[in-house]
Amino acid sequence: MKTRAFTLIELLVVIAIIAVLAALAFPVFGGIQARGKQTACLSNMRQIGAGLMLFSNENNGDFPLTTHGQPQQNSWVFTLKPYVGNVDEIRLCPVDPKREERLKNNGTSYVLSEYIAVPLQQGFPRRVVEDFTNARRLARPASTLVAFIGADDLPAHVTGDHTHSRSWFSGEKANWSLVLKDIQPDRHRAGSAAADHTRGAANYLYADGHVEGIEAREFRRRLETLGNFVKPLEE
Repeated sequence: MKTRAFTLIELLVVIAIIAVLAALAFPVFGGIQARGKQTACLSNMRQIGAGLMLFSNENNGDFPLTTHGQPQQNSWVFTLKPYVGNVDEIRLCPVDPKREERLKNNGTSYVLSEYIAVPLQQGFPRRVVEDFTNARRLARPASTLVAFIGADDLPAHVTGDHTHSRSWFSGEKANWSLVLKDIQPDRHRAGSAAADHTRGAANYLYADGHVEGIEAREFRRRLETLGNFVKPLEE
């Protein structure tokens, strides 16, 4: 009995089919891998949230300081060290492209909101006109954003530990380009970034300790349609 050999055309057809199947499978595997790393990042932020709550409870409700106008040793991420164990593990997002640089320079992939870390002062002499730095004065902890994934544009240094959230809005109008200078709303994605960074998602930490993953395009939509929801409400 003769064994029929494949012709060259048949082999090429088989190779083409395998290539198509591989092309379809790779994005799926890439998406699974991206979701896995987003989950690891979410776990980091949950631990940070627990640390913030423990610190606040032991300090009459106050949140820790950032390096905004403060010495570098006051960076919040190291202030939380007694409450979170190995701070070097949780201060870095697994897909942060500046991860190693931030590790060496005491930086962090996660940044505190300016609103909960720095009181607003005006006039001369300077006086505090807005202050959300105490958790006990927040009217809605479950909807108060306290930490974000920091932008690639932030310095990979201990001083890049906070946002400048008060600059994100002019009145009720959001400035997306200024938002992108502080946070990375598309940190978790499969494939390349969109020009406006609305392809992908990021994790967001709230004052009650829960973390929410939000698609970048949805976060932008909220900023542009809901007004300044990043600003906390005070009791």
